[in-house]
Amino acid sequence: MSMVRSLGPENGPVLQAFLGGLPESERRWFRDDVTDAELVARRLRGDRSIHLASWEDRHLIAYAAVHPEHGSSSHVAQLTLIVSPAQRRQGIGTTMARAAVAAALQAGLKKVVVEVAADQRSALAMFGALGFEPEALLRDHIRDRAGRLRDLILLAHRVDETWAVMAATGVADALG
Repeated sequence: MSMVRSLGPENGPVLQAFLGGLPESERRWFRDDVTDAELVARRLRGDRSIHLASWEDRHLIAYAAVHPEHGSSSHVAQLTLIVSPAQRRQGIGTTMARAAVAAALQAGLKKVVVEVAADQRSALAMFGALGFEPEALLRDHIRDRAGRLRDLILLAHRVDETWAVMAATGVADALG
């Protein structure tokens, strides 16, 4: 059984090993070099970001980060969610996404956005089931390993609205 908990700076080496252990074909989608130990450590020491991990025994099997924007968009956060390839399709991504949305709500954020390649049907379905809705389609926004251009969908979850409805209907109490 996996367990979700917060990550701190002391978890840098474990997170770096997890991210560095992902197939290169997946690491290339990241904006930064996640194999850089200093970058990973700096992220974990970062400003208002929330870092969560799912553990099985002592092995990190999933990671989620909620990165609040700044200035006039400080009520919005970008969600990053990564599940180990060996652990996918077991509900861990759903558990992590729920935990990330709950953490965003507790942090006072109003909206969480996530970027998903348009052809990643299972990810789109998972986020949709959690209340994320499409807000934008960015055509030919990403390039795959073969050089083909792919569309990117921006999904958004209006955290405070969704949780207010859940609280009013008693669903939030039932979830704990």
